Parts: sequence; C-alpha cells; structure tokens
Amino acid sequence: MLLSLLWVFVSLNIVFADVLSIYTPGVLPQVMEGVVEGVALSETLMLIAAVFIQIPLAMIVLTHLLPPRGLKLVTTVAALVTAAFVIGGGSLKPHYIFFASCEVLALLTILRQTWRRDA
Repeated sequence: MLLSLLWVFVSLNIVFADVLSIYTPGVLPQVMEGVVEGVALSETLMLIAAVFIQIPLAMIVLTHLLPPRGLKLVTTVAALVTAAFVIGGGSLKPHYIFFASCEVLALLTILRQTWRRDA
C-alpha cells in the first residue's frame, strides 16, 4: 500500500508542477505560440510526455498486481526513468525545483522500500 501511495504522490506532484508552470508570468503566451522556454511543442513531444507521465500512473496499479520479484524490477526501471524525466524535462523555476525535489525524494523512498522487501 505504501508504494502505491508514493506513486500517487509522485503523479500528483508531476501534474501540479505542470499546472503551476502555466500560471508563471509569460508562459501562457509561449504555450499559445507553441514554443515554451525554447522548446517547440508538437504532437510528438506531447505523446512522449504522455508516455513518461503514464509510467508513475501505471505503477499505482502495478504495485498491487505484480509478484514481488517482478515488482522489484519494474519499480526500479520505472523510478529511474521517472526521475530522469523529472530532472531532464523540468525547468529551473523555484516552484518546479521544489516539486522535482519532492518527486525525487519520493522516488528514492520507493526504491528503498522496494529493495528492503523480501523477494
């Protein structure tokens, strides 16, 4: 149950970091123009982002469905990929750094909990 709750925490932080980013002064006009902080928005980029965002969402359910051995492997890969997405795809705005720090701390806790289990 703890792993699932931590994945919910990570997922919500990802969502709210993005929501608050839209309210940062000057960002909404960039979104409307299709280029945010020098990154061109495209359908392909949105699909890639959707795949990365789906990983922690899927882990909420998979923590309850996978056998312990499979869970260890899948959780490790999911946590590392999600951390790379959060760190590599983020911004240096203070609110984002705060959210990303919370997400990475939760991901490290997920990894620690996963590897402490007997499986």
